[in-house]
Amino acid sequence: MNFLSKIPGPFLVFLGACALSFGGLIVKSFDGSTLWQILFWRSLFFIGVITIFLIFTYKGKIFSALYKSGIPGLFGGIILSIGFASYVFAMYETTVANANFIIQTQALFLAIFGYVFLKEKISKITLTCIITAVAGIILMLGSSLTPGQMTGNLVAFIMPISFAILILIVRKYPKVDMIPLQLVAGIFATLIGLFMSPSILVSTNDIFLGFIAGFFQVGLGFILITIGARSTPSAFVGIIMLTEAVLGPMWAWMFANENPPLTVLFGGAVVITAVVIQFLSPLLVKKLAK
Repeated sequence: MNFLSKIPGPFLVFLGACALSFGGLIVKSFDGSTLWQILFWRSLFFIGVITIFLIFTYKGKIFSALYKSGIPGLFGGIILSIGFASYVFAMYETTVANANFIIQTQALFLAIFGYVFLKEKISKITLTCIITAVAGIILMLGSSLTPGQMTGNLVAFIMPISFAILILIVRKYPKVDMIPLQLVAGIFATLIGLFMSPSILVSTNDIFLGFIAGFFQVGLGFILITIGARSTPSAFVGIIMLTEAVLGPMWAWMFANENPPLTVLFGGAVVITAVVIQFLSPLLVKKLAK
């Protein structure tokens, strides 16, 4: 896997975001499986690709890598597994556009949690972005009045919140390796799907979709982003990750005939604009300082 480190980091992050963008389309393509069965098979194959990667990376020291991640790695893995479960639930219950736009609020939650838990100051620009994003979200949720879709929208917020918590753990404990942490997340997500499903028996077609989702869409996507982020500025990573929010609804529109209301698209555009301004704000402050 050393050849991946030779590829430019931003390009790896872009490829990873492209892989993740197919998540909504794949979940919508399952035929007859419950959301918990989807979570089980998706997570099971996710464990497979992460294990293969760890074998090539750590060889015979996989358990040592897991042990070194310690309590922060275990807690981070549990938090990420909850995010995985909420992602599948949201994509199952609401539109791909809604879920993707809501997920992009992760940068704003990170700013809020950083202020609360790491005592990081929130600038006026960041506060303005948070208020703007909330306005965009209210506009999006206002068009989702059916109980099922509203529940999916609300559950979708667990994903960006869990991601923000995960980043806080990494920043608090910078020596925690993210890859073993992902294996922990996959194991817990698989167990959630197993215990919540009355049966894990699904059609061959759905098992294949679970393989595509777990092995390539989520597994390969997270690996590429993790490696690429090591050599890519965090603000740049955030901008590139917006690719997922743009491509996800497009795939659902092209291949699943999902047409979100204009209010959702407009509200999503407001959210993305707020996130872009938030990421670019450090550069704007530096330019103004000069």
